[in-house]
Amino acid sequence: MRRRKAPVREVLPDPIYGNKVITKFINSLMYDGKKSTATSIMYGAIDAIDKKNQEKKGIEIFNDAIENIKPILEVKSRRVGGATYQVPVEVRPARQQALAIRWIISFARKRSERTMIDKLAGELLDAANSKGASFKKKEDTYKMAEANKAFAHYRW
Repeated sequence: MRRRKAPVREVLPDPIYGNKVITKFINSLMYDGKKSTATSIMYGAIDAIDKKNQEKKGIEIFNDAIENIKPILEVKSRRVGGATYQVPVEVRPARQQALAIRWIISFARKRSERTMIDKLAGELLDAANSKGASFKKKEDTYKMAEANKAFAHYRW
């Protein structure tokens, strides 16, 4: 059994846009405690989006990308009498945000562009336009949940 719920740590809003989601994104992007590098990559990607896209601001595209990637349903494994069922469950808002951030960063790292700034900018633009690898991941997650709707009564 678990002892107690982990306390939710509040992050400070980022200095340029005053947005807590950007701070969380930078923290997830960071390797080996190199926050200044992660920050420069993030703001560089937003600037690159500003240069590529004339209609919308980079920060708006970032927000659209996060909203588009947030999953509504996911499957969790549940053992019932020796059989394991994939049970569809709704995703909590905090987890939705965390998954969206994680997916965008992981698929940005796998892209073929030269610099991380270009990779991240490309992935954010694709996510905002409902395409790209991170959007496909969300769709696949949703399809899995839909396919396993029959086991929804095993929810706990």
